Amino acid sequence: MPKVVFGICRRKHCNLEGKVVNNNEYVIDQRNVRYKWNTIPWRKLERFVFKLQKRIYQAVKCNDIVKVHKLQRLLLNSMSAKLLAVRKVTQDNRGKKTAGIDGKANLNQEERLQLAYSLDVKEKAKPSRRIWIPKPKKTEKRPIGIPTISERAKETLMKMALEPEWEAKFEPNIYGFRPGRSCHDAIEAIFDTLKMKTAYILDADISGCFDNIDHSALLKKLNTTPTIKKIIRGWLRAGVMENGKFQSTKRGTIQGGTISPLLACVALHGLEQHVKEALTSELFQHMKRKYGNISHNKAKKSISVIFYGDDFIVVHENEEIILKAKILVEEWLKAIGLELKPSKTKVSHTLKAINRIKPGFDFLGFSVRHYRTKESKKGYKLLIKPSCKSIKQHGITVKHKLRGLRGATQEAVIKELNPIIRGWSQYYLSVVASKTFNSMGKVMFRKLWKWAVFRHPTKNRGWIRRKYFKKYGNDNWRFMTNNKMYLIKHGDHAIKRHVKVKRTKSPYDGDWVYWGNRLKKIPDKSPRVIKLLKLQQGKCGHCQLWFKNDDILEIHHIDQNRRNNMNKNLSLLHGHCHDELHMRCA
Repeated sequence: MPKVVFGICRRKHCNLEGKVVNNNEYVIDQRNVRYKWNTIPWRKLERFVFKLQKRIYQAVKCNDIVKVHKLQRLLLNSMSAKLLAVRKVTQDNRGKKTAGIDGKANLNQEERLQLAYSLDVKEKAKPSRRIWIPKPKKTEKRPIGIPTISERAKETLMKMALEPEWEAKFEPNIYGFRPGRSCHDAIEAIFDTLKMKTAYILDADISGCFDNIDHSALLKKLNTTPTIKKIIRGWLRAGVMENGKFQSTKRGTIQGGTISPLLACVALHGLEQHVKEALTSELFQHMKRKYGNISHNKAKKSISVIFYGDDFIVVHENEEIILKAKILVEEWLKAIGLELKPSKTKVSHTLKAINRIKPGFDFLGFSVRHYRTKESKKGYKLLIKPSCKSIKQHGITVKHKLRGLRGATQEAVIKELNPIIRGWSQYYLSVVASKTFNSMGKVMFRKLWKWAVFRHPTKNRGWIRRKYFKKYGNDNWRFMTNNKMYLIKHGDHAIKRHVKVKRTKSPYDGDWVYWGNRLKKIPDKSPRVIKLLKLQQGKCGHCQLWFKNDDILEIHHIDQNRRNNMNKNLSLLHGHCHDELHMRCA
């Protein structure tokens, strides 16, 4: 007979009794269920959990480590946090649903409740399912580990406890994998660093960052309670299953786990401070020769290390200091089991060519370079543009898409291309991209004309123009159907400068006015979403909670008529609030 263990959840809003049977599934006694999934007071739960996270953030700022650990234990045992973690994994995840080793890709409402009330981070970790996916724009593949849904929920719960602590510790120039920060913030940080000076750049990339982090060094840097350290060690060493065979994981973090990005940021934390401390004397002597008397603190600020994920740059005016910084970075990374990738690591200058390396550098798809000009007193000007590689790849993407749509209708072509053009253009809205947008418009016209000629080889040019290109405003050559469905152009997007996040701001500081208003200025949001954010003052139209940077935002049609796009008929909601209104169970 299997052993039966009874457990009662003593939270006021839960009032559940259940049992764990031999297959580790938690069976709920439905007679004692107070709330069903769609009737759980999510707003109350979110407020309770955020208050705990805010207190953790403030305790770290006050250096009260004992209080931090107590609050983290309270959050890990909180049923409110467990329910939110399950909702985030099973409902907020709008990506492709991939199953772990247990074969489960999604859960219904009862299974979500069962998972939430049986969630225990202290349980032995299960191995992940190894799959290989191609790297973007490359032929080589990247290994991804897909944990089971229960493991993902546990990792999300742990992340909810650890992230506020590390948000209070992280250096301000770490932008990747952090809430409220984006690649556009990293680009603006580069602009602020280089707008008044030319400099040498160490453009570096870490080889296999997620796959090679040393477990012992990472756990030592976490500096947390023995219980949490033991739990995370179990996840790191849980192993993977590939083609039915188990493989141990002695190094690295599993790509695909929800806590892996946070652990990667923790592993890289401290590099900027190490470089500044080690080069203090050299920085001071250089600044003294250039400006005279200067403090050591100001000298340290003359060098910048800007991170986005495993890509980073080191910026300084002196080449010798940059070369010394490269050696220091390599030694520091070796201590945590990492190394620089030689093929992607180089030293360049923003204005002049050195060792046959062209001026400037590419970072996150942007080209950063100083250009000589007579209009500026300095004799040069910093311009950040879309990189040539990104422009070329975008053209190839559109070309292949049109080639696959040779037999499709004009409406199908417009539906397929509009998201591609809009997404690429919005990514580069905050930089010098007007000329690029205009040139891409010409390229798009040639590709569309070629597509139309292929469909109608016997028709003349005038017929093709009348059928596919019509007048729209001041544009006489808009690719548009008779029912006024048209293809957007790159040039339709006006340039709008991005405002960088303040250095030490964090979503856990509780300044919802700042973060709510900031959402309206993020480049990747559509004009309709930005307009609704302003109308709703940064709050969800259903639960009235402030939107967070990583929330899924969806537009709800109040009368359920998707063709009625009047502002009074639209409401911007969280993804899970939209599910609740439509009573979706998937």
